[in-house]
Amino acid sequence: MQSDESELKNTPERMDFIRQIVAEDMKTGKWNGRVHTRFPPEPNGYLHIGHAKSICLNYGIAAEFGGKFNLRFDDTNPAKEEQEYVDSIIADVKWLGAQWEDRLFYASDYFHQMYDGAIELIKKGLAYVCDLTADQTRQYRGTLTEPGQNSPYRDRSVEENLDLFTRMKNGEFPDGSKTLKAKIDMVNPNINLRDPVMYRILHAGHHRQGDEWCVYPMYDWAHGIEDSIEGITHSICTLEFENHRPLYDWFLEQLEWYHPQQIEFARLNLTYTVMSKRKLLQLVKEKHVSGWDDPRMPTICGLRRRGFSPEAIRQFCKVIGVNKFNSTVDYALLEHCLRDHLNATSPRVMAVLNPLRVVITNYPDGQVEEMNAVNNPEDAAAGTRKVPFSGTLYIERDDFMEEPPKKFFRLAPGREVRLRYAYFVTCTDVVKNAAGEITELHCTYDPATRGGDAPDGRKVKATLHWVSAEHALDAEVRLYEQLFTKENPDEVEEGKTFLDNLNPDSLSIIKGCKVEPSLKDTKPLDRWQFERMGYFCTDYDSTANKLVFNKTVGLKDTWAKIQSKER
Repeated sequence: MQSDESELKNTPERMDFIRQIVAEDMKTGKWNGRVHTRFPPEPNGYLHIGHAKSICLNYGIAAEFGGKFNLRFDDTNPAKEEQEYVDSIIADVKWLGAQWEDRLFYASDYFHQMYDGAIELIKKGLAYVCDLTADQTRQYRGTLTEPGQNSPYRDRSVEENLDLFTRMKNGEFPDGSKTLKAKIDMVNPNINLRDPVMYRILHAGHHRQGDEWCVYPMYDWAHGIEDSIEGITHSICTLEFENHRPLYDWFLEQLEWYHPQQIEFARLNLTYTVMSKRKLLQLVKEKHVSGWDDPRMPTICGLRRRGFSPEAIRQFCKVIGVNKFNSTVDYALLEHCLRDHLNATSPRVMAVLNPLRVVITNYPDGQVEEMNAVNNPEDAAAGTRKVPFSGTLYIERDDFMEEPPKKFFRLAPGREVRLRYAYFVTCTDVVKNAAGEITELHCTYDPATRGGDAPDGRKVKATLHWVSAEHALDAEVRLYEQLFTKENPDEVEEGKTFLDNLNPDSLSIIKGCKVEPSLKDTKPLDRWQFERMGYFCTDYDSTANKLVFNKTVGLKDTWAKIQSKER
């Protein structure tokens, strides 16, 4: 079987505008025939489906053009970064199929080079230490329609700036009291070029560097230096960094360091979810979800726990493509890509979520038969399995109606149906409790219909799944709906927040489910199709005594249906 890594390398992609740039660069020899990309996450949260798009793009381009790919942690803000996030990001990128070989880097590895670069700009008169507070800095910066004003500290001498910056590094000043700023142009139409902050004072221990540093670089300063040191050719960023590109270029030009090319693309937005790390963290901290890996979350670990496959996510990223304009993608398209992969790869099993007991009154007492069941009709190599059949079964309660409407073809009094892989049965009696609730059905079976076909050619209009009561395993099933009730959760009335759009019915837990005994040895993250019910994944909470399954997605493909109507 082809590995995730080789599959990702060999998946052909559409020639989007970024790949066109890379192809042209290869043709002209711009980077001496090299392609070197990177994925630079900040370890201040878990990765989500939007990051998957960037991973697939950066690694995919490197693989397609025979280049290199780096995984680099932008760990420049110790106040928000944790080793937990580093570990989760490594696991997620690897799970998606991207490989960085020995090129795992950290921005903090370059703190000394960044500091030396800052000293160089100070000596050139292109950086200065400023005593304005954060609020004052915002006031001096101006607006989109009004120019900024020079800081009163802008004309400090080189010697004074060198002394102050050294003392900032050594921890002599409190947080927020001083910053190091680039001296560019306070009236530039691009606000990012109005003397941006390069360093801030932060007395905080770093998860890798300990207490060595009391000043930490801002991303705009660190970004280009990291790319330059690593020899990146194409620095691929999301669209919000487009207005920061002149600053990326300015820093490297003034330093006269190796200068990669920054290219921007539109980030991924999905309906019925949020992609902001801040909002995802809020959901976790305020316990609106069970954690970062809650199956309702758009995080990669949440999607993995729900039963998504890396192949499906990669296919989704391929289908949506790479654009230069922001748009929102229908969540149903992600589910469509998921169904395509799960349909081809998921073993079929029978599970009854809301069991109704069925006694076959003419079935020999104590007899147990083994029925041949197909593991996956889409994959002949998957073979078959044996499913035990006995005189007492469970079927879905919704598969029986005592007084069925006209178009209900499943089991009803006096009606014959097929039991999947087994026999035709006919309902002869309905047993109720004192409250009038149906507790059991009595049926008869036709021994001549073993395997599901009648020798006399008679037909039935419904086939039901079932499990043998004697052999069934107990299970808990968790059903999921969208986490938010609105396509755009940020669409709120005045005074409300995105949290007001949380879906109170996003999780339903069903206990007392029954599944066939072949699931006895299932392991976390195993994926299954429960026949007629949908796709499910074994949860981490599963134990030998209680199996737990997450519903990944239903069988009904709403995206395909919509596309069919539009044609």
